[in-house]
Amino acid sequence: MALPHILKDFNLFGDGNNWQGQIPELTLPELARRMVEYEGGGMDGPIEVDHGNELQEFEWTAGGMIVDIFDTYGSPVHDAAMLRMTGSYESDEDGSIIPVEIVMRGRHKTVSMGDASKGDNNQISVTTTLSYFRLTVDGEDIIERDVPGYVFNVRGEDRLAERRQALGL
Repeated sequence: MALPHILKDFNLFGDGNNWQGQIPELTLPELARRMVEYEGGGMDGPIEVDHGNELQEFEWTAGGMIVDIFDTYGSPVHDAAMLRMTGSYESDEDGSIIPVEIVMRGRHKTVSMGDASKGDNNQISVTTTLSYFRLTVDGEDIIERDVPGYVFNVRGEDRLAERRQALGL
């Protein structure tokens, strides 16, 4: 019987600040493609044509007040906020650990201050839209997206290299 590697712990860093123990929950960005239906003459039905990646969002929650979150809020720069999630996925079969790192750049779209009550940890919920995303698993870059740089790599395959060359970029 095989058991999956389970996320046993994680940490979030924001703009170089270590938020160890201050982030109780996060929702990792979804990888989604923007598909458009196409049907031409002589076809028996439609197919979906790939038009690139959808907008990525990273949702995360801070326990209590982390003032650093507001440093880049409202920045006119698309990649003003740099976030780095590190995770430790562990096997209950043999104890092996797979390190995971996700580096993200973008800007904070929403900062929900939530409810405030005496004695509560008064969590802050943040949604960050991403212009850069890189997933590294056990030292191997799996996905890298740099939207303004026109870069999309999957396990070392540069999927936009020919397009950049055709455009003279």
